[in-house]
This record gives sequence, structure tokens and C-alpha cells, in this order.
Amino acid sequence: MPTQWESLANQHILGIAPYEPGKPIEELERELGIHDAIKLASNENPLPPSERVQKAIVAALPTLNRYPDGGGFYLRQALAKKHGVTPEHIVLGNGSNELIELLVHAFMRPGDEAVVPHPSFVVYPTSVQAAGGIRVVVMLRDYRLDLEAMGRAVTPLTKLVFIANPNNPTATMVAADEVERFMARMPDRTIVVFDEAYVEFAQGPDFPDSLAYMKQGRKVVVLRTFSKAASLAGLRVGYGVADPDAVALLNRIRPPFNVNSLAQAAALAALDDEPHILEFKALGLKYVPSRANFILVDVGRSAAEIYQKLLREGVIVRPLTSFGMETALRITIGTPQENRRLVRALGAVLGKRSA
Repeated sequence: MPTQWESLANQHILGIAPYEPGKPIEELERELGIHDAIKLASNENPLPPSERVQKAIVAALPTLNRYPDGGGFYLRQALAKKHGVTPEHIVLGNGSNELIELLVHAFMRPGDEAVVPHPSFVVYPTSVQAAGGIRVVVMLRDYRLDLEAMGRAVTPLTKLVFIANPNNPTATMVAADEVERFMARMPDRTIVVFDEAYVEFAQGPDFPDSLAYMKQGRKVVVLRTFSKAASLAGLRVGYGVADPDAVALLNRIRPPFNVNSLAQAAALAALDDEPHILEFKALGLKYVPSRANFILVDVGRSAAEIYQKLLREGVIVRPLTSFGMETALRITIGTPQENRRLVRALGAVLGKRSA
């Protein structure tokens, strides 16, 4: 009898469910017999990249026969200037996803613990499990990260703590005073990862200055991305800011050409650009006040069912049943026209009318 593939695999990965991407809009339209569907499911920016960024991409096309700059020299220089650090503080990634995986592989050994909030970004627990780490899951409180409980969950075995701020899928944030109390109790042996993919939408006097902790010499890594505000989700470019010693370790396992040429050119141009709510009250729906470019809505019934009905109205959203939230939808904020269409469609499938 031939050897089964699973018997050859790393045992840590066998319990991980593969990520299930949504179907392309064109395929859904074909299957359902609809036209002009709108996608409000993936927290993308509804606007295309700026004209400046598009020109930078076009200008980079003739050099695609060459490998990209493996060190991201110019982009790292620009990011360092933006954040008041040196280029040695910056590590680039194929989206912030890759940087999360690099952090886990660089610093976690089998049996080490990582504190992860739930529901939150699915890459945290899957990366930890794939490395043979122990996931210490801390539930949200009132849709927000419970930093007090996360702090209590830290033990001598805790290597990493993930803080998504704002959090996905709830679009909530933890404030500066909460983070200050949390950091005051963090031991030096524990690395705190601030994942700030939606930071541009959350800025305000109450938003924590996570980079300040890194500059103070704390074991902190700050992750940012060009996928959201800069409209570059399709190019996959993110970056981390950390102590140069930490960055040097990540670079030991970082793939040599992990950020492609077009992504680097687009991100560099986007840095020089100025950044380019849905109303559910009229429908009588509960929603969580958002500090991101998406919003969580409780439809009060099966979210999977409402999702399917919205599909037939040509509106694609994200049901949160996989997060254990059976009646919740995550809806990306679109253009004004898309938002109006969403509200009309949601009113129709719920049997309600919006104002």
C-alpha cells in the first residue's frame, strides 16, 4: 500500500483548515445569473490606486525582466524617514501576513505559547499551530480586545502576543491608556506584535503610539500594510518596524525577493500621497462602531442565509460564521454608490426599508 501524504506531513498542520478564498466576481455573476455585483467582503479600498501610484507602476514595467531589489533599499529608506528610525529598523514583507509567519518561525519553538485574541485575524493562530506552538486564546469583551485578560494569560512560556489594532473582524480598537497598562506588565522575554493594518482609519488622540515602545527598547514589533488605505491589496506589500537585532533575525529567513518590483515602486509612490458610515440605524440593526474601513453588523438571524440572499442581489459581504459569530456580517465600506446599494439590498432581504 502506498504511503499516504498525511503520514509524511508535519503533524502540526493537520488540524489547520485551509483558507477558503471567495470566488471571483465574474464567476459568481455567471453562477447566479446576475450583473454588476459589488464586492464588500475583503476590507479592500473601494478606490483604485492614485494616479501618481499608477504612473509609478507603469514606469517600472520595462524592468520586469530583472529581479526586484532584494533589500528594498529605496522603500526602506523612505519608511525609515517617515517613522524616524533607521533603515535597519525596517523589514519588508509580502503583505503583513508574511511578516507574521516570519515572526512565528523566527522566535517560536514547539511548546512555546502565543497569546491570540478571538475573534481576530486568522493568520495568528494558524501560524502558531503550524510551528508547533501553543495558542492561548483570549476572547474579546464587548467586541474589543480584552487587554487585561490577555495580560493575565502571559506566562513564562509566552513568546508572542498579537494585538490587532484596530481588530479584524470587529473594527474596534484599544486605546492608548489601555495599551500603557498592558505594556507595564509585559516581561522583557515576551514579544508584543502590534498589527496595525487599519491604522490610517483609526488615527486620533486616543490611538496608542506603539512605535514609541519600540524606540524605548521594548520587545515590540509594529506591522503596517499598503493593502488598505493605499489601495495596493493586489500587490501585497507590508512592512514591520522593530529593533535592528530583531530585523536581522527575520532577514535570515525572509525569502530573498519577497516583495516584487511593482509593489516596491507603488508603495514608494504611495508614501508621498495624501491618503485618497454606512447608516444601519434606519434598518434597526445592531452594529459595532468602526475605527477601520469595515463594519460588523448583527443581522439577528443566520448570517450565512443573509449572505446568500445578498449574493442574489449582487452584493458580496463576509459572513462571520467561521469566527463563531453566527448572526454577524463583516461589510467593507465602499463608495457612496456601493454603500447605498448595500443598504437597499440589506433592507430588501431583511424585509425592511431604509430611510
